[in-house]
Amino acid sequence: MKLDIISDTVCPWCYIGKKRLEKALTDSGRNDVEINWRPFRLDPSIPPEGVDRQEYLERKFGPEKMKEAGGALKEMGAREGIPFAFDKIERSPNTLDSHRLILWAGSAGVQDEVVSLLFKAYFEEGKDIGDKDVLVAVAEEAGMEGDVVRDLLNSDADLKRIEYDDFQARQMGITGVPCFLFENQFALVGAQDADTLVKVFDRIEMKLKEAAEVQG
Repeated sequence: MKLDIISDTVCPWCYIGKKRLEKALTDSGRNDVEINWRPFRLDPSIPPEGVDRQEYLERKFGPEKMKEAGGALKEMGAREGIPFAFDKIERSPNTLDSHRLILWAGSAGVQDEVVSLLFKAYFEEGKDIGDKDVLVAVAEEAGMEGDVVRDLLNSDADLKRIEYDDFQARQMGITGVPCFLFENQFALVGAQDADTLVKVFDRIEMKLKEAAEVQG
């Protein structure tokens, strides 16, 4: 079964969604799901050097709403084993380069691991994942060649690809992430709980079998 996950690397709900997906795969005993991570940039207008996170979020949501949302997310994250440390995050980065790294990680066979490391670096350690040194360190931890990744990051490699994939997601009507796209046919939006995902897996598997029988 093919599963494309459209997400952004600074989206806390995407991190929660990933943890829930992992639980769903474990609970259902599935090892037949081919996962591919695709980019969505929540705010492409952020400059390459990023912006002050506190000022950015207060301007976008207001201090009170930001505080309430942060508390709720910390509680929800804790239930999924995520120690959100929002107070450590100083910069809201432009996520273009992090998405380029995820794309290259797919070719290296370590895409899922790189996505996890990026979420951890940003949400648990407060690192600036728009910084090339941070991205290279993540790549190396996942077993990629750091020098190669640095050279790629210093080039224009796949910039247009990420921008196009982001545009394509919006053309599909996606306005929020995570979005789980099964077999390029069935979409499920939001950080669904593990039980829901297990049921969706079963339902889609049944539909695929029915379609195969009709064609056969």
